[in-house]
Amino acid sequence: MQAYSELMKSLKSGKFTITGEIDPPKGANRESIIKQAKELKPYVVAANVTDNPLGIVFMGTLAVCTIMQNEVGLEAIYQVTCRDRNRIALQSDILGASALGIKNILALTGDHPRLGDHPQAKPVFDLDSVQLVKMIKRLRDEGKDLAGNELDVPPKVHIGVGISPGLEPLELEIIKFEKKVEAGAEFAQTQVVYDTKVLERLKDAASHLDIPILVGVAPLKSVKMAKFMQANVPGISIPKEIMERLERAKDVKEESINITAELIREIKEMGFAGVHIMPVGMDEYVGEMIKRAGI
Repeated sequence: MQAYSELMKSLKSGKFTITGEIDPPKGANRESIIKQAKELKPYVVAANVTDNPLGIVFMGTLAVCTIMQNEVGLEAIYQVTCRDRNRIALQSDILGASALGIKNILALTGDHPRLGDHPQAKPVFDLDSVQLVKMIKRLRDEGKDLAGNELDVPPKVHIGVGISPGLEPLELEIIKFEKKVEAGAEFAQTQVVYDTKVLERLKDAASHLDIPILVGVAPLKSVKMAKFMQANVPGISIPKEIMERLERAKDVKEESINITAELIREIKEMGFAGVHIMPVGMDEYVGEMIKRAGI
């Protein structure tokens, strides 16, 4: 298949590919989008825009993607979740995104609203992530919507999916991952990983699947953040030696940059297609992480 995006061109070339992530503002502040995008652009081929993560209200993803691409020139990965939209709205948004020049979509089920700041909100979940992948592929490859109606111009987009390699049992996550690949997924991004043993298991378990995997990495800004993630985020395990390094560090931020750089280097040595860096407010240090990783 023709590569529509710079992201897919990079993945197809076999180059170690780095993507980033933009956090939409809690409000209508477009300048924060531009600032983040400018800091990331020299170091990543494309950047995700999260879709109301944890069911918390932020600026709409499609608007952020458009501002980022048009005003900064950083290619977008448009996160689309099933939580808030039915199949009519999902198809409509994807067609609009393609018309606006967006060429990458990350198809996700989405976090339940009860996790967020509007727990009384009614979830939609008309489709799940596997069905969403199938739907996007049909729009693109068959030029038809889910009702069988012809599209005048099909969307030219590449389809990505998520995987959480730290969840137990891993076998269930791999079964779902296989279904996503069969449905038409072309690349994958993982949840944040700190333990390379988790990645060794993933590499073995997914070795039969011909799909590039970008491993999620995120700097641990503080010991408090590390302990919170370890205790509260399913699938996240932080090795004891990393926790001890953070606790002993005179400069936690500096040590966190080193730890992230080491992880990136190990991920490359393991043969993964690339990394997906989630800066969590440390956008200005992404370049230093990559430099120290020797990429």
